[in-house]
Formats: sequence, C-alpha cells, structure tokens
Amino acid sequence: MKTGTTCVQGGYSPNNGEPRQIPIIQSTTFRYETGEAMGRLFDLEASGYFYSRLQNPTNDMVAAKIAKLEGGVAGMLTSSGQAATFMSVFNICENGGHVVASSAIYGGSFNLLDVTMRKMGIETTFVSPDCSDEELEAAFRPNTKVVFGETIANPALAVLDIERFAKAAHDHGVPLIVDNTFATPVNCRPIEWGADIVTHSTTKYMDGHGATLGGVIVDAGKFDWMAHKDRYPGLTTPDDSYHGITYAEKFGKEGAFITKCTAQLMRDFGCMPAAVSSFMLNLGLESLHVRMKRHVENGQAVAEFLAGSDKVDYVSYPGLKGDKYYDRAMKYMGNGGCGVVSFNLKGGRKAAETFMNSLKLAAIETHVADARSCCLNPASTTHRQMTDEQLEQAGIPAGLVRFSCGLEDIDDLLADIAGALEKV
Repeated sequence: MKTGTTCVQGGYSPNNGEPRQIPIIQSTTFRYETGEAMGRLFDLEASGYFYSRLQNPTNDMVAAKIAKLEGGVAGMLTSSGQAATFMSVFNICENGGHVVASSAIYGGSFNLLDVTMRKMGIETTFVSPDCSDEELEAAFRPNTKVVFGETIANPALAVLDIERFAKAAHDHGVPLIVDNTFATPVNCRPIEWGADIVTHSTTKYMDGHGATLGGVIVDAGKFDWMAHKDRYPGLTTPDDSYHGITYAEKFGKEGAFITKCTAQLMRDFGCMPAAVSSFMLNLGLESLHVRMKRHVENGQAVAEFLAGSDKVDYVSYPGLKGDKYYDRAMKYMGNGGCGVVSFNLKGGRKAAETFMNSLKLAAIETHVADARSCCLNPASTTHRQMTDEQLEQAGIPAGLVRFSCGLEDIDDLLADIAGALEKV
C-alpha cells in the first residue's frame, strides 16, 4: 500500500461482521480458562494479552500501522514522546553506557540525556549536526551504545544528515535512533536512509489536534545484536526475570528490540497509553497524509513572508531557498518537511514577547504541530533549563520564535503575523 492508504487502512483489517473502525479494548485485564494458558504468556512462549500495562490490542493495532508507515517490522506505543525517547535509549544503554547525540534536539530530550540519564550512570556527548567527520568520530567511546538525533530538530529546524550519522554509528557497531516527529513518515522515512530505530511524539502531527499525548518506538529489524554480543548484554544474554530468555536468540533481529522493550521496560515503568488515547491517535493518523501537505504549504508561505520583513534577523525553514539545510532537506524530504518555522526577531526576547502577545489567530502554547497555529519563545519556556551557551549551541537564541503553522487559510495567517510584526 502507498503511504496514504496505509494511513487510512493500515494496522487493522476487519473480518466479516467485525467493526469497521478499530475497536477500543478499554480493559485492564484479560480472562483465561487455565493458569497454564496464561503462564505461557508470562514465559513469552505464546502471544496474547494478560494486562494492559504491557500490551493492549487497540494499542498494538495503531502501533502496527505506524510501523508499516515507517517501513519497520514492529512498534510499541508509549504514553508520551518523552517516554518513547527514554525507553528507546534505555532499552540498549544501561549504567556505564555512553550516547552520542546531536546537540540540535528538543530541549526536553537534551535535558533527559544530559541530566536525568547522567544520574542513572549514562553519559552523553553532544555534537553539532554539522560537525566534521573528525569531530563525529572523536565523540565515540569504547562504551558508546547508541547515536541519537532528530530528522528536523525542534525548534532549531536543523536537518540531520541521516546517512552520515548512520554510517558513523554502524562503523562503530551501534544503532542510530532518529526522532522523526516533525517530518513524519509522510515526508521522510529514516529507516530507508540507515536509521535502525525511529521514535515519535505522536502528540504532534500524528494526532494533529492537540487531543491526546503519546509516543511510539519503531524498530527497523535490521541491526544485528548478536554480532555485537558483548556490547548489548541485555539483548544477547539470558534475562533472569523471564526464565533465562535471550531476546536476540529467541526473537531474532526483527523481534528482539521491541519484545525486550515491552516485556521488560514497559513491565517495570508502565508508561502505556490508554486504549481510548490510541483510538484517538488513529483518527489523526487517518488524515495525516492530507494534513501534512497543507502544513508544509502554509509553512513555506509563512517562511517566505517573514524572510521579507526588516524586523526579522533571520528565518530558519529547511524548505526556504538559501537556508543552510535546504539541500539536505531536498535530499531527505523532497516533498517538504513540516509546518514549523523558526525566526529570530532583531529586538531579542522583548521583541519576541511583544510579537506573540499581539497575535490574534495564533495562540501562545507549549505545543507544536497542531491543526491550529501556535507559537512559542523556547528560550523562556521549553528550553529555559538550558544555559545561554547551550542555547546558542542548539541554535536557539533568546529572540527566537517557533511558529507552528496550522491548517488555517494562509491569507488569514499572514495577516495575523503582519499585524503582530507592526507592534514590534
């Protein structure tokens, strides 16, 4: 199936007389006639459901759709995008491990890697997405377990050179995780460029309506864990909590990562979405391929408009000719990237505040990638935990405004922006 058809019909095929829409299995538990039958599930000897903290049929149907959209072999939904980021890394990088990550990533992800996971004994070396091959090579250590980056960085809008980072990761025997939230699989499929694991905050474009939090992890099923047995003992040695199962041996390249993540991490952390949340996510997915075209069209028009304003220092939008990431964006996202535009006002933080307070149509929100336009000054909100030096490193100066173009009529959107700029 093509991408659009998968958005509408992937993940669930009803049989004769069954519901046309995916059913909401809003149940915490599942009944079995014998303890032996349930015991096989606990031993991972049979597939099925026994407790929704680990797996739920509605969640699995939606995860299967997203995995198909990304070209992966298996997926797992989480309760938020942050949970997906954490679990994707922690599933293979434990105490004493090391991560190489792009410095141009979402502030919450930066803090997770640099502060919280450091407290867990996992260190991260950050490199610019534009670093030289020598700088990238120097970031790796003998205990490096994974490389992490974002297709389109939030909010700097830096485009990751996926092929180059994937090659560097594979040369060192580690997988590449790519957060594909902003591009979505409609506009980019990182697995096709060498990524091994893809994550999303489904809260953003996939849901698309600001209705429900969520995240997803998709495994490409291509990384050979057994070929790097000593580096990934969690996958290649017996798990005593599951009667000595070795995930990579029992489930192979295609099933080891997601099975471990579900059976072990979801069991222990319990960050599973409710079935009704997954149902709502699926409603958003059904129109994703249609909505992304409009988001990109509006983003392009807004970027071009802002580039012509004398009150704007610079505009960052990969689809804008002359943008430093334009050529890279055309390589990885020929049909457009996203509807988010970042721009720096000449008056700094004060100008950004005046601009946002003067908007009538776009709302100030801690959100992005919605059907309704919204904006934010990251330096004073989502990224306020970062130092000025870290903000500059991530490409987020104090006067930066992240403007997420919704699905409104473009003439109304431009008029709103023009009116706010007059107040600056």
